[in-house]
Amino acid sequence: MQIGTAPIDLAFVFFSPHHASNSSMISTMLQRELGANVCLGCSGEGVIAGSEEIETAAALTLWVASLPDVQLTPLQLSVSHLQDQIRMPGWPEPGLEDSIFLLLGDPFSTPMQEVLSLMTDRYPQCTVGGGLAGGGQDAGENRLLLNDQSFDGGVVGVQLTGPITVRTVTSQGCRPIGERFVVTRAEQNLIYELGGVAALTRLQDIFESLGGSHRRDAHRALHLGIAVEEHGSHFERGDFLVRNLIGADQQAGAVAIGDVVQEGQTVQFHLRDAKSASDDLHLLLATDRAKHHSPPLGALLFSCCGRGEGLFGRPHHDSGAVQERLGPIPTAGFFAQGEIGPVGGRNFLHGYTASVVIFSEPASRKAHQ
Repeated sequence: MQIGTAPIDLAFVFFSPHHASNSSMISTMLQRELGANVCLGCSGEGVIAGSEEIETAAALTLWVASLPDVQLTPLQLSVSHLQDQIRMPGWPEPGLEDSIFLLLGDPFSTPMQEVLSLMTDRYPQCTVGGGLAGGGQDAGENRLLLNDQSFDGGVVGVQLTGPITVRTVTSQGCRPIGERFVVTRAEQNLIYELGGVAALTRLQDIFESLGGSHRRDAHRALHLGIAVEEHGSHFERGDFLVRNLIGADQQAGAVAIGDVVQEGQTVQFHLRDAKSASDDLHLLLATDRAKHHSPPLGALLFSCCGRGEGLFGRPHHDSGAVQERLGPIPTAGFFAQGEIGPVGGRNFLHGYTASVVIFSEPASRKAHQ
C-alpha cells in the first residue's frame, strides 16, 4: 500500500554509477524533503525498482516506510588499515535481544566478513541483511549515504527493534551434485582429502559423472557447499554455505576454495546455473510466504551483479520473482558486489546470491507502508 501522509521513518535510495558524483546533493535533498529518521543509500552496478531491473542505464530508486514505535538506530563504521582496527562509534551496546541490522558496505575498504564476525560476538541473536556497493572500479569511487552525509568507504546501516517483523531470504542459487564428504585433511582454505581420498580426485570423479551440458556449466560454475550445522545424515536446502572453487594443486591433489575449511566438516559440491538459481529463489520465497500469515508490506532486494540478464538470459528475473511470490509490494534494491544474509542462523557475505529483506507487520498491530 502507499504511505500516504504518514511520517517517513526509514528511507533507502539506490542509484547507478552515473549519479555517484552527485551523491552529496542527493543525500542533502532527501534529508530536506523527506525528513526521515534514518535515510540510507549507496551506488550499485544497477538499480532494482519494483518489478524492474535497470542494469546499465542511469537510474535512481527511492523506498520509504512508516514504522510507528519502531526504534531506528543509524550506524556508521570505518576501518583503520594502518592500525588494523574496525571502529564502531555510536553502535548499540552488546545485547542478547533479537534485532535486525541492515548494512550497506564498500567492498574496497571494508573486510565485511570480519565485520559480520565482530557483530556476531557483540549481538549473538542478530540477523543481518544488505549488500556491498558497486559501480566504482577502484577504491573511493563507490558512494554510501547516511542521512545528510556521503562516504566513499566503510559501512552505513540501521538497527531496527520494536513492533515490526523483518525477515530474510538468502538464495545462493545452487543445487548439490554428487555425494557428501567429510573433510579429512585441510589447511586454511585448502582441502587435501575428502573421505580419505584426494580432494582433486573426488572433484574429477564428480566432473566425469556429469552429462555434457552440465559438464560445460561445471567448468565455470562449480562450487563447494560447507554444512553450517552438522545434522547427522540429513541436509536440506539452506544448510550449506556455498563458496567458490578458486583453484587446484595437481601435485598435492588439493582444491582451494574461497573460505576457511576445517577437518570434520561435511561438504558437497554444488552447481550454479540459471535454472538452479531461478528454482532456488522461487522455492525459498514461496516457502517464506506460505510459512508466515502476516502479508509482506515491502522488500529490499540485494542481487549479485553476476546474476541479472547475464545469468538468466532475460531482464527482471529476481525482481519479478519477488513480485510473483510476495505480491505487488514496494520493492527496491541494487546489483551488489557482495550480498549479506544469514545461512543456518549465522550471517555471511555471499557472491552470486539474491538476499531479500521482507518487512511485514507483527500479528499484534498494523503498520503502514
